[in-house]
Amino acid sequence: MRRESIAVIGLDGRQLDEEAGRLLRDALLVVGGRRHLEMLGVERERAVVLKGDLSEALDRIEGTNGPIVVLASGDPGFFGIVRLLSGRFGGENLRILPAPSSVALAFARVGLSWDDAVTVSAHGRDPRRAINVCRAHPKVAVLTAPDFGPAELARDLDGLGRNFVVAEKLGERDERVFHGAAAAIAGMSWKDPNVVLVLEEKRVSPTKGWVSAGFGSPERWALPEDKFEHRSGMITKSATRAFLLSRLGPGPGDLIWDVGAGSGSVAIECARLGAATIAVECDSESCARISRNAECHGVHVQLTEGEAPEALRDLPEPDAVFVGGTGGNFEEIVKLCAVSARRSVVLTLVGLERVVPAAQILEDCGLEVETTFLQTSRMKGVGGLHRLAAESNAFVVSGSRP
Repeated sequence: MRRESIAVIGLDGRQLDEEAGRLLRDALLVVGGRRHLEMLGVERERAVVLKGDLSEALDRIEGTNGPIVVLASGDPGFFGIVRLLSGRFGGENLRILPAPSSVALAFARVGLSWDDAVTVSAHGRDPRRAINVCRAHPKVAVLTAPDFGPAELARDLDGLGRNFVVAEKLGERDERVFHGAAAAIAGMSWKDPNVVLVLEEKRVSPTKGWVSAGFGSPERWALPEDKFEHRSGMITKSATRAFLLSRLGPGPGDLIWDVGAGSGSVAIECARLGAATIAVECDSESCARISRNAECHGVHVQLTEGEAPEALRDLPEPDAVFVGGTGGNFEEIVKLCAVSARRSVVLTLVGLERVVPAAQILEDCGLEVETTFLQTSRMKGVGGLHRLAAESNAFVVSGSRP
C-alpha cells in the first residue's frame, strides 16, 4: 500500500480550486496529457506525459514515494483513467476530485437534459458498436478518438436523418460547439478532444424516464401478430419469433439484418431490445408497411428496398442475420449472409428440400449449425369443447460462430 494517496484531478478549463491547487503544488510527480501539463505550467523535472499504453507513467507512479497528482479531463471516473489506476493501485489509495464530464458539458451547451442519453466510447475501441448504438437510439453522446472523430462518425451515419452537435475543446479558450447535418460534419476538420451528440429529435421523448440512458426493458417481446400491420397473415408468428430472437441475441451495439423482412416484425423486435436493424425488402408496399410498424413501436429500422443478394452487398457488417425470405437466389443469399455475419445466421424455411442445403452452406462457412422443427398451435373453444388449432410449421436453421 502506498504511503501517499494518488490525487486524480479532473479539469474542465476553469481555474483550480484551493484544494486542487495545493495538491498540485505539493506533488512530487505530476502525470497528465501534454496539453494539461503545459496549461498548468508543470515543471519538466516532475512531469510525466501520458502516452502510448500508459505503462511508462504507471511504472513512474509505482516507483515514486511521495505525493502524486494525475491530471485528467472532466470526470476521470467516467470513461476515464480511474478504472486503470484503481486496478493497479487500489481504489482506497485514490483521492478523486472530479470536474463535470465532457458529456455533461456538451449537453449543457445546447440546453438539453441527458438522463435519457446513451453514452458510448470509440476511444481505443472498435467504433462499430458506437456507430450501431447511434443507428438505434435517438439521443447518443459519442466520445471520439484521434483516428475516429466527428467526420468519420458522420460519414457512417449519413442518410439516417440524424442531427449532430460537435463540442470540441470544452472549457478551453478556443472551445467550439457546432450544429449540423451529417454532410456538413463529414466535410469539416475537427480538433481533439471533442464529444459528438447524435440526435434524432422526433424520437426523443419529452416525458421523464425512470432509468438513465433510456434502457428500460420492453414490457414484453415476441409480440402478438395483431401488434403489427401485415398482409394476409404473412408475418412470423409470435412463438416462432420468440425462438428466432433467442438465436439472434440482439442487444445494444449489435446490428441485425432482416432479409426478406415482410412486415418487419423481427427487425422491430430486435430494435425494441436495443439493437440497430436493417430491413431488406423488395416490395414497395411492404417497405411502407415496415415504416409504419416501426413508427408505431417507437423504434428506428433502416430500410433497404431491393432484391437480395444485390441489396446486401454494400450494407454495414452485421452481428446477426435473419433470413425470412430468399426468392430464387436461395443459395447465394444464404452464403453471403453466412460470410458477412460476425455471430449468427438464422433462417426460417417451410420446404424440406431447402433445409439440408441451408445447413450445409452454413457449415461450409465455418458456423456451428442447429436445425429445429417448430410446430405451434393455439387452443380455441368450440361450444363447450376446446381444440388445438394449428398455427405454423417451420424449420429453423441457425448457425453460430464457434
